[in-house]
Order: sequence, then C-alpha cells, then structure tokens
Amino acid sequence: MSRYIGPSCRLCRREGMKLMLKGTRCETAKCAVEKRERSMAPGQHGWRRARNSNYAVRLREKQKVKRYYGLLEKQFMMYFREAQKGTGNTGKQLLELLERRLDNVIYKLNFAGSRKSARQLITHGHIYLNNRRVDIPDIRVNVGDKVTLKNSDHSRKIVRAQLESNPNFGVQNWLVLDTSKPMATITALPTRDDVQLAVEEHLVVEFCSR
Repeated sequence: MSRYIGPSCRLCRREGMKLMLKGTRCETAKCAVEKRERSMAPGQHGWRRARNSNYAVRLREKQKVKRYYGLLEKQFMMYFREAQKGTGNTGKQLLELLERRLDNVIYKLNFAGSRKSARQLITHGHIYLNNRRVDIPDIRVNVGDKVTLKNSDHSRKIVRAQLESNPNFGVQNWLVLDTSKPMATITALPTRDDVQLAVEEHLVVEFCSR
C-alpha cells in the first residue's frame, strides 16, 4: 500500500496551518508552525510570500483536505467522484464521507493520538468493527456500528494509555464512547459541523471539477 513517509511537519508548514498530523504534539511549543524560524513554507524559497493566483488558492484548499485525512491523490479523487454522484452539496458530502473513515473515527474516539497512529492501530489488528477484525483504515462506518478492541491485554494497554494521556479529549456527538471496556457506537452520521478543519470546500469542488 502506497503512503506518504516524509516529514509530517513539512506538510503543515506548506499549508501554513496545523493539520494535527502528530496529535497532541501539535498543541505544544514543539510544533514547527509555532516556531518563528520554521513557520514559513519549506524549501529555499519558502520565505517568499507572493500573492497566490486563483488556481493556487484552490489547489491549497484541496491539498489541505487531502493531507489532513492522510490521503494520496488517487484516493482523494475517488472520494470526490463519489460525492459528485450523490445529491446535495458536493463539498459537504465529500467531507462527510472522509469523516466516516475508520481511521478518522479511531482518532476522534481518542484511541490513537493521530490519524497516522490510528491507521497503524488498525493495520496491526487491534481494532474490531461489529465483532469482526478489520485491517483496512478506509472502511466506512455506518449508524449502529460498534468499534471494539482485540481481546488482548496488549491492545487494551495501548488504548487505555492513550485515553489516560489525554483525559480532556472531547468525543463528538455522533460517537458514544464507553471508556470502561473500552468500546464505541456510531449513533449518527457526521455532518459538516463535525469537521474540525478550517477549509472552504466549495474551492475544493471548483478545483477538482475543472
């Protein structure tokens, strides 16, 4: 499976904002975006702040969404084409489809510190969906689905350590978490309001529809 293996902070610097690619580390002073000398775009010409063209503005919005959810270009365009086929606002449907990815759900349950860590947790077989082991991070969840852990002390230890390391993490309303087991239930589908990324989705649609 192809994936990005370069430095995560480079992506945040290029987009000029925190994409939370390293979880809670991004909220500390260690974040590259917080450091004055590294807050500019990467590369030898990163210090230049030329005005972006209309094309560049739309490209940056698309790249922002793609990198936030950890997708490659082909994967992103597959989601976009599916959103186009649906009824209603294409941009909102695109974001709602991405929110339903299992790796995003694991991250939003605080089972993992970042979406990258959530993908590793899934591919290593620690996560069960509806009592069946899954190892594909982009599986789409539905209302009524139950997310549980592998019945092993190792799996429970990993997740409990994460839950205890960030006790103030707020779980969104479409997810119900039982920390005693731990397990979770999908009680509703995510909406545009549940997307925690500041993005203008209509610009993404304009770019991908050109």
